[in-house]
Formats: sequence, C-alpha cells, structure tokens
Amino acid sequence: MANYSSRREREEMQELLRAYQNLKSGRAASFLEEEDFERIIDYFDDQENVPAALEAATLGLEHFPFAAQLMYRKADFLIAQHHFEEALAVLDKAALYDATDISLYILQTDAYLGLEQPEKAARILEESVQLFEGEERIELLFELADVYDDYEDFQKVFDCLKWILEEDPNNEEALLKICFWADFTGRSEESIRLHQWITDEHPFNELAWFNLAAAFQGLKLYEKAIDAYQYALAIDDKLDIAYRNMGDAYIRIRKYKDAIECLEKVLELSRPEEVIFEAIGHCYHKLENYPQARFYYRKASHINPDDSRIYYKIAITYYREMKFDKAIRQMEPATRIHRNQPDFNLLLGDCYTQLNKLKEAAQHYAAVVKAKPKNLRGQEALIGVLLQGEFYEEALLQSRNAFELTKGNPLFLYSNSAALFGLGKTKEALLELEHALSVHPQGFKKMVDMVPGILQVNRVIDPANAYLKKKGKK
Repeated sequence: MANYSSRREREEMQELLRAYQNLKSGRAASFLEEEDFERIIDYFDDQENVPAALEAATLGLEHFPFAAQLMYRKADFLIAQHHFEEALAVLDKAALYDATDISLYILQTDAYLGLEQPEKAARILEESVQLFEGEERIELLFELADVYDDYEDFQKVFDCLKWILEEDPNNEEALLKICFWADFTGRSEESIRLHQWITDEHPFNELAWFNLAAAFQGLKLYEKAIDAYQYALAIDDKLDIAYRNMGDAYIRIRKYKDAIECLEKVLELSRPEEVIFEAIGHCYHKLENYPQARFYYRKASHINPDDSRIYYKIAITYYREMKFDKAIRQMEPATRIHRNQPDFNLLLGDCYTQLNKLKEAAQHYAAVVKAKPKNLRGQEALIGVLLQGEFYEEALLQSRNAFELTKGNPLFLYSNSAALFGLGKTKEALLELEHALSVHPQGFKKMVDMVPGILQVNRVIDPANAYLKKKGKK
C-alpha cells in the first residue's frame, strides 16, 4: 500500500510539473492553485535547484500577488543567491499581508547578516521576540543568540540561552550550549543559580546537573563539582563527558586513584584519546607508580607520535627511578621533534650530570641558557657543572654574565666567589662572598649546592658563620 501511495504521489507530482511547464510556456491553458506552487517550490528545493525554485516562486506571485507564503519562499531563495536588498524589499511587502509569521523575522535577520549589518539583525529579533510565545519565541531567541555571537556580544549570547531555559528548562540544545558560554563569559555563579533552580524543578535532568557541576568546577569548587557530576551519572551512567570532567576535578584535589577510575570509564565509553591516556599516566606518575605511568604515556604516544612532551614525561619517570641512561635514550625522539626545547635540554643536562658526564651536561645546559638567557635554573645548572668540572674561568665568565642578565641576582655573587676560590684568587673570593652574605645570606646554601667541597675551606666557613651569627643576633 505504501509503495502504491508513493507511486501515486510521484505520478501526481509529474502531472503537476507538466502543468507548470505548460503554464510557463503558454502552450496550454493551465490553472494552478497557490498550494500547487508551494508543492512545486518544495520539489525544486528538495532537488537543491535554487534558480528553478526562485522562478517558481516568482511565477506563483504573478498569479497570487498577495500570497505572503510565496513571498517568504521567494525571499529565502533570493538570500540563498545573495540578493539581500531584493529579498528585504520582498519581505517588506510580505509584512503588509502577514506580519505574524516567524519566517518574516528570521529571513530579515538572514538578509541583514548577509549585508554585514548584525546590529539591524539583532534589533529585528529583539523586537520580534516580544511578539511570540512558546516554541516560536525560543526559535527566535536561538537566532538572536547566533547574531550576538556573530558580532561578538558574548554576554548577550548567555542572556538569550538563559532566557530560553527559563522558558523551557529541559531544552537540550540550550543546556548543551550554555555550559560553554557560562565559562567563556565568566558567569559561573549565575549559571549555578540557574541550574540549581532547574535541578530543583526537574531533578532527573542530567544535563542540568552536568552544567551545575561544570559551573562549580569553573569556580574551583571541585568537591561540589564532583557531587553534581555524580548526580548526573546516577541519571545517565553513559555520560562520558561527566566522567572526563570528574577525573579532572579529582586530579585538581590530588585524588589520583579516583581520577584514574573516572578516566578509565571514559576509555570504556568513548574512543581512545591521547589526552585521556596522558592524564591516566600523569596520575600514576603522581602516585610514583612509574611503570604504569610509562604504560599509559606510551599509549598516548602511539596515538600521537609527534607529541614530544610525552617522550619527555616518560624520560622523567626513568629519571625518578635513577635510570639515567634510559631517560637519555627516551629523550632522543623528543629532541628530534623539538631540539632546542629548554625543558628537554635541562633534563638531559641533569641526566648527564648524574652520570658524571660533565662535558655533555654543560652542552645541554648551555642550550638552555641560549634559548632562555634569564632562566635561573638553566644558569645555575650550567655554572654548577662548570664549577664541578673545575672549568673555573668559564664558570666565572658565565656567572658574571648571569648576574648582569638577571639584573643583579645575588645568587650569582656566590657563584662568582666559588669560581674565584677555584682560580686561587682567595682575596677576591672572600670579598665577593662577604658582599653576597650582606645582600642575601640565605643564598649561601646555593653555593654549597654548586660546590659541596666548599664546606671544607675554613676561609669560607669562618666568615659565613660569623656573618650568619651576627644577623641572628640582630
């Protein structure tokens, strides 16, 4: 029966199209009703033949000049062909016959947007919203939100979505959109009040619970966020984005085992992602379970082998286990991708230092200093390894440069002193040490860190102790 009906409809449409062609060509006397023209327009529209649809609407208006619906259809196709001014003229005429159709205001909006006049488009919608209720008002509010988005009045985008939810608290599209805009516009507190009202009125609305949780998370109220995510998941335990965000919240409050549980649930419910594997690896890293951390970091690197940071993180796990050779080997792919990344060279320098390969360590620390001359960690590491390797001239030169670059950081007065002691310039070294102690006595520990053997030199210990005791009495 359905096939018969479908065949009959096709035959009727073909007959209608023949009558339409006859009317166009004037070959035979044909008469078409207004509804016939609408069906023909729909046919061409379905075929995505905009010129033919526009022609049918124009011909229809020649026979039914007061048909507002045909005017709306014509304006729609004119807009599709970027004839915006002509479309507005047609719509002005249509408004004289039927100003109660929502299509009038939506098409006017589209035309003004096409003319790059978003303020006029917004004004039309702002006025028309007051004329409608229910679903039509909501449709206009969505249109208005899009217009505000186009000309970057983002606060009003949030206002429109809030208005929609006040009218229809279960509107899924608005619930999905407002979560982003609450965070983007910094209106998390307002979002909390809105969604608390929705969850009070509609306690089984999982998206409202999710948005409430996200708003709490935006304000760093992680425990409250976790509670709200759990409500959302109690309603819909397949809501993978809730597990993802809850995992992040647990990481923020350092509950890494709970975070792992949430993130593993994400892997069950959605396709594997680098960021999830990396986050699980991070949690195991924080729990000092380095083999498991590497397992998940490697899964992340398999998805994105060009992410140098993952290899770096794997290398850090080996460093923590004091497996310095393995850490260096792991850094090879990272440095192939980003050779001059300061953090990478810093880690390699630390590894070579631990292996007492001071020349290699110095090369990597020098790369850090070259990339970031004012980086204290890099400067200290380079100077420290030069002192350790007894390259005192180079250490002194580097220390004085660092002092200038860091605008007189007193820590480098201590490294100046250590280098001068190494060069046998004891008098100068003591003067530099005394100056350093007077400016920043706490920095003496840094000198000891860089040159542990310095504690065996009485001429260093005596002034240091004397100065520190003197400061203590004050």
